[in-house]
Amino acid sequence: MKMTPEFQKAQANMQPGVITSDGFLGDETRPIIEIITADEERMAQLGIDFDEAAERMRHLLEEGRKGLGEPITVDGKWIVRVDEARGFLASPFEDGIFRKVNAVVNKKDGSDEQLLISELSLHLFEKYHFCQGKGSAFRLDPDKLKRVLDL
Repeated sequence: MKMTPEFQKAQANMQPGVITSDGFLGDETRPIIEIITADEERMAQLGIDFDEAAERMRHLLEEGRKGLGEPITVDGKWIVRVDEARGFLASPFEDGIFRKVNAVVNKKDGSDEQLLISELSLHLFEKYHFCQGKGSAFRLDPDKLKRVLDL
């Protein structure tokens, strides 16, 4: 994959302070194409399909909304709390505007590990296979996806 002008512009938009105060790259200094390629390789190693993972996250986000800000049990496996804040966030790829909706997902088995999903992070994951950089608060780490989402 090549760093096209679209990806160069998106990477510039992902820097801290452009769209969000912390940005989308965390501690990463690599081009986003390298981040995406590495995460795609890891997902393949773990046997995780991007579409299946995105579908599961979308399901948890939608079901979690039914809790109206309170934690609820989804499918007997997960505890999900969805919060909404006023305002919107633009995609760094300049292909949409997303509400500030965040879901915190924990497995019901008592493990402390949780997954933080936003409408924007789910869009970036689905459309670009961009999990965000290591160290980013909204990173959808493939190993964590495998464990938390039972993929």
